[in-house]
Amino acid sequence: MIRAAKGGPFGWVMDRYVGWKFRSAFRGLWVRGELPAGAGGRLVYANHTNWWDGFVFHQLCRAAGWDAYCVMEERNLERYRFLSRLGAFSIRRGEAGSSLETLRYAGQLLRRPRAAVCIFPEGELRPFGVLPLRLERGVELLARVGKVECVPLAIRYAFFEHERPDVLVDVGTPHAGGALSRFQTELEAGVRRLAETTGLEGFRRVVSGGLGVAERWDVVRGRAPSA
Repeated sequence: MIRAAKGGPFGWVMDRYVGWKFRSAFRGLWVRGELPAGAGGRLVYANHTNWWDGFVFHQLCRAAGWDAYCVMEERNLERYRFLSRLGAFSIRRGEAGSSLETLRYAGQLLRRPRAAVCIFPEGELRPFGVLPLRLERGVELLARVGKVECVPLAIRYAFFEHERPDVLVDVGTPHAGGALSRFQTELEAGVRRLAETTGLEGFRRVVSGGLGVAERWDVVRGRAPSA
């Protein structure tokens, strides 16, 4: 397997690059719900609809003060090896030996202070809002191995009244591990809440992005950009 290789000068450069890339693409990262605090590790699981999802998790972890790690298909991580510098580590789906090795490694990571290990249990990109979600058992097994709190995150990329899209994250209630059905219920609830969202009321911005043309014009006119 490919292990995470965070740190060092190249890791520092990649960390800053991802932040710049995110801010140049979006108006901001908006969160509804409480990001758990505390020094213990946590397993974070999220829906998977977009190429950006891993970078969203990276930015969210920076805002929350978490030490980010993310499970990634090995053939993709082999292709983009630099992502290991951001905390990505690999699994070969469908291979029992690889899955067991990855589970053990993830369990070690979860014992680190402030560690947040993210998994996208759908296993592939799927359109936002299509229910029911089809989750693989990896998230259930990882929760059993890690014995840490599990945090459901629903992610949506939304255009409202602005030129640039906003990234919305709904943080569900942390819970102990359990059957796969528990994870599905919690994640689907967050997806439904985001699907019904029509604006930014109730969200707080944790990462600011770039302004669109209209918002820049408002600044020139002496008006504060709208939320």
